[in-house]
Amino acid sequence: MKFSLIVCTYLRPNPLVALLESVNNQGLYPDEILIIDGSTNTETQEILQNNSFQNLKYFLVPKEHRGLTKQRNFGISKVSQNTEIVCFLDDDTVLEKDYFEQLLNTYKVYPEALGVGGYICNETKWDYVGDNYQPAKNEFYFDGWKRKEGTRFVLRKKIGLDSDCLPGFSPSFSHARSVAFLPPSDKIYEAELLMGGVSSFKKEILDKFQFSTYFEGYGLYEDADFCLRVAKTGKLFLNTKAKLNHYHEASGRPNQYLYGKMIVKNGWYVWRVKNPNPVLKDRFKWHSITALLTILRFSNIFTTSKRKQAFTETAGRVVGWFQILIK
Repeated sequence: MKFSLIVCTYLRPNPLVALLESVNNQGLYPDEILIIDGSTNTETQEILQNNSFQNLKYFLVPKEHRGLTKQRNFGISKVSQNTEIVCFLDDDTVLEKDYFEQLLNTYKVYPEALGVGGYICNETKWDYVGDNYQPAKNEFYFDGWKRKEGTRFVLRKKIGLDSDCLPGFSPSFSHARSVAFLPPSDKIYEAELLMGGVSSFKKEILDKFQFSTYFEGYGLYEDADFCLRVAKTGKLFLNTKAKLNHYHEASGRPNQYLYGKMIVKNGWYVWRVKNPNPVLKDRFKWHSITALLTILRFSNIFTTSKRKQAFTETAGRVVGWFQILIK
């Protein structure tokens, strides 16, 4: 399969080079690498000029194409016509040596796949416990594996607001368990939600669907919106053998106030993509979970050392929520 790699970047020259060095070590190498740079300086361009990578094409986009979804759409427009698969990677990821081999093999195992996601392996500690395991209240168990359950999900389970879908599928009231709740089992799982920064899609799909420019700048949940629309037309999969590491580089991220607003407003938008006409029960659950998460974030003002970030993010969530209610 001929495949292209698109990396959208913003003010992260050093993490980008680390990613490209891991691409160099792959058993399968992309037929083209498109770097779509939205930076407001020339540091990324200069570092790429000093480091040679095969098949690389660099684009410094103007202001009107800056922002994650706009940069992805720009990159798609520059992909070679004979490309079969287009891969997307965040600029702060680093690949395991057989990432592309495992990712592309999924399309051979499941020819009906419209898209395939990779698996982030450095964020969560999982333990294999086998079948018939009874998890504790603070544990999540799936397919023979367990992991520690976050506070928000412990509380959601207690008050009957946990997701009623498998990981990677969105319930009618949204607030899903992401594919991060799929274990490192080396299996391939069907999903309708993939993480955009570790994803791939058939070129024919990208000729029909674009990333929504509703999601400005940093994006956040733009991948959920895109995947939900694509999943209505066919199947998506996640291959837990296609492993990589995600390092969450701090540079290039929005401030906590804007991030808080994005969480609520973008989350509401994605919910309505999945369920455009929610019944009263779904509305109650979405707003209840939004309120619970806002209260938990507010409590971090008193329980963590990063009090300012917790306060400003909480403020952003509240403002975003009121903007939705007013509209």
